[in-house]
Amino acid sequence: MATSGLPGGFATTRWSLIASLHGGDPRASRAALEELCAAAWYPLYAYARRRGLAVEDARDATQGFFVDLLERGDLARADRERGRFRSFLLAAFQHFLAKRAAAEGAQKRGGGRTILSLDFARAEELYGIEPADEASPEGLYQAAWARGLLDRVVATLGAEYDARDKGELFRALEGELAGDSTPRSELARRLGTSEGAVKVAAHRLRSRYRELLRQAILDTLADPAELEDELSALFEAVGGRRAETP
Repeated sequence: MATSGLPGGFATTRWSLIASLHGGDPRASRAALEELCAAAWYPLYAYARRRGLAVEDARDATQGFFVDLLERGDLARADRERGRFRSFLLAAFQHFLAKRAAAEGAQKRGGGRTILSLDFARAEELYGIEPADEASPEGLYQAAWARGLLDRVVATLGAEYDARDKGELFRALEGELAGDSTPRSELARRLGTSEGAVKVAAHRLRSRYRELLRQAILDTLADPAELEDELSALFEAVGGRRAETP
């Protein structure tokens, strides 16, 4: 099984991917589910920890949740009409935790098996720097989800620039997506070009970022009319990070 990384990889989380889980090639279905898991598992782990689960229990619950998804195919049967994917997934995890608590004393669903290669040590490091008292379990989940989605969009954008041999330009201008105030004159000197060229390049970067971000969010929604509300909710969850509203 492919390794499922922490937020910031190239995995996408989208309702459109759900279609590949309905029948067809079992290997393609499994790969699609693994892609979804890769983007979703850390927000769920952080939610479990903020709910008060100890490290080992949170690890077992997160792993066990995806065991359920892989073995029972719950996600493959999910209906896009249930709305926003992030909300559906959290509700499913909450239901799983409730069942797990009710069955406490029985063998835990994960059974000690390693189904996904999840870097829980790194996850606990990230959880350790989360705001201690500023977010409820649900709020922390939403923030982790939003950070992961934004990071994946930036990573995709960076990959596009690398593919066009413009990786240096991307890395020089990436800070503008987060409101970096580095003077354009300094960026121009660093890139060996004019301030006018930097301004044009920055505009193109932001425009493409907006396109990718809007598409990434649309792919998690059942109703495209919810796009603006979802954008606002995501930026609110991360306290305005990369808050150049598309």
